[in-house]
Amino acid sequence: MPTPATSATPNTSSDPHIPAPATRPEAHPRPGAGRRDPWLLAGVLFVGYAIVSVGRYRHLGQRSWDLGIFEQVIRAYAHLQAPVADLKGPGFNILGDHFSPVTALLAPLYRVFPSPVTLLVAQAALFALSAVPVTRAAARLLGRRRGLAIGVAYGLSWGLQQAVDFDFHEICFAVPLIAFSLEALLARRWRAALLWALPLVLVKEDLGMTLAAIALVVALRARHDSVRAARYAIGVAVFGVVAVAVTLLLVIPSFNSGGTYDYWNKVSDSGGGGPFDGLDTKLRTLGWLLIPTTGLLAIRSPLLLVALPTLGWRFASSYSQYWGTDWHYSAVLMPVVILALVDALDTARHSPREWVRSYVRQLPAAVAAASVALTTSLPLAALTESEIYRKPERVTAIERLLAQVPDSASVEANIAPISRLTSRCRVFWISTTRGIDPDFIALDNSRNRYRDVEGYARDLHPDARYTVKGTAYGVVLLERRTAG
Repeated sequence: MPTPATSATPNTSSDPHIPAPATRPEAHPRPGAGRRDPWLLAGVLFVGYAIVSVGRYRHLGQRSWDLGIFEQVIRAYAHLQAPVADLKGPGFNILGDHFSPVTALLAPLYRVFPSPVTLLVAQAALFALSAVPVTRAAARLLGRRRGLAIGVAYGLSWGLQQAVDFDFHEICFAVPLIAFSLEALLARRWRAALLWALPLVLVKEDLGMTLAAIALVVALRARHDSVRAARYAIGVAVFGVVAVAVTLLLVIPSFNSGGTYDYWNKVSDSGGGGPFDGLDTKLRTLGWLLIPTTGLLAIRSPLLLVALPTLGWRFASSYSQYWGTDWHYSAVLMPVVILALVDALDTARHSPREWVRSYVRQLPAAVAAASVALTTSLPLAALTESEIYRKPERVTAIERLLAQVPDSASVEANIAPISRLTSRCRVFWISTTRGIDPDFIALDNSRNRYRDVEGYARDLHPDARYTVKGTAYGVVLLERRTAG
């Protein structure tokens, strides 16, 4: 008599007329298969991001004062001092501008390697790290190959590339936190999803609303599995909203010399148009977020709700640079839209409509191909150009000029010289020294904005006398002369 197991399980290997059960090795890989893929992809992305970011620095290509500001702040943390950014004004505590105490985590690394390059490399590492949870979540739900395609689409996404190309910003901490949180959410690990998202309140003041949005999606997803988890999520959402209110109304004003939050005017001074200002630009931004990155399928996932707080404050603002696709403002949206796509793909592959299932099968490769194609006109395209690996003679000459400034000297400067001075000098932004006569003035005058640099220095500091100490490729260094 055959055993029950024998009778219940046909031997398909011995009977060719009995078809083998359908399997989907891509959706259910063997344990350990592809486990290294996310980390290998992150390693490749890190190298690419770092080359582009450091390459821009080596070419003196900074486009703003942000790198200098953050270096001043992290340098202060590294020496156990208050986070003063003199570029914002002498003695200005950065916590009175944006609430980003998370940047103190870079202080030990900066103490060992005191250079703006340290910040750029750390940022590249954090952005690259965020590809791990994104790729891992996609592989778990969609299979190894489709997961890797999604990871490539994410790593090459335009929002991350624009952020890599924009010096340094605190949002580099938010991107991996959001990615890990949403990975846990898709795996129905509710507690982990909330714990990964909680530190967002220490990254920037507005991200408490993103925390609240994540918590609400957790509550929505968990309400049938765990009432307790849903209640905790509601509590976290309330905490996120309260954290934003307390930070904007109490914490930042307490550190701000004016006793207020300086960015309110970017919402109130809208010129009457409000959210409808620049509507064409805002619609284009939405198109860039949803079409090449997700093929519009992400709109089927509630995870897309997590993007609403960021889009809300950007589009409600009167500051036009918030509306578009430049700078770093869209980086925090990239893990949201990509993992919303993953969630939608996982759901839509069971659709009763064949065309939907076919679209789902092809979309991961399509968004990866779109990201690769778009990269030809995005910052990572510079990796294929030999120029990024060379340091121009112009930069070497300018660095040689600025090396004449002694360590610990005070310097008033505009954008180009800042990044070569903030690691060792006290640096002020041009015309905002508030009565302090600095030891040196370093001006990028390559466009001949200042026809008489000594006269301009005299206008800035009537009680001091500055003479030109040297010039290099349009950068002028002036030194304050002592009386007599």
